[in-house]
Amino acid sequence: MTEGPLLAALAGRLVVSCQAPPGDPMRHTDTLVRMARSAEAGGAAAVRVNEPEVVAAVAAAVDLPVIGLWKDGDAGVHITPTVRHALALVEAGAAVVAADATDRPRPDGGTFAELVTAVHGAGALVMADVSTLAEGVAAARDRADLVGTTLSGYVPGSPQQDDPDLELVAKLAAAVSVPVVAEGRIATPAQAGAALSAGAASVVVGTAITAPTALTRLFAAGLGGVL
Repeated sequence: MTEGPLLAALAGRLVVSCQAPPGDPMRHTDTLVRMARSAEAGGAAAVRVNEPEVVAAVAAAVDLPVIGLWKDGDAGVHITPTVRHALALVEAGAAVVAADATDRPRPDGGTFAELVTAVHGAGALVMADVSTLAEGVAAARDRADLVGTTLSGYVPGSPQQDDPDLELVAKLAAAVSVPVVAEGRIATPAQAGAALSAGAASVVVGTAITAPTALTRLFAAGLGGVL
């Protein structure tokens, strides 16, 4: 699927993030493949998947575009931090590579622009994960194909809040010509719809759909741990 059809296929649609954190019982390739197949059956337009092994397995199992990322570590720039990580995802079958595009230093001293050039050269698109308006504008200037609000609230200097950062969605939509993807803390269908109304081209939902451990923890906490 080339750039035009792929981006058109995502317009106004839901992307489901099929991931599980380290140590979670759901963090198993076969389980994550089944999660992606369930998302496809439910009407998702694409899935967002972590690590090359899982990207390859999911790409072989579903007829949806796979947005691949590679979380390496848990601090600083760790979402697809280098060109090496990005190209491994393309080789595994990712149609889109998601990568940290914040203004923090990358572990190998490279730049986001270099990553974009490499991924485009390999035939895939790039989704820039940003935390601020300035980062999103810079990512679009560096030829990112999509800009996502993924890191708002998770990087110092961005708003710390429980709700989705719809203000950032609206500001990005007004400032860049590439599609804006709303991602981060979208917990209800109403919030997903509000993100589209704010200017998002598509919406990524993860925890609210694919994280039974985290959701169980919320309910248990709400009951004071007593059933």
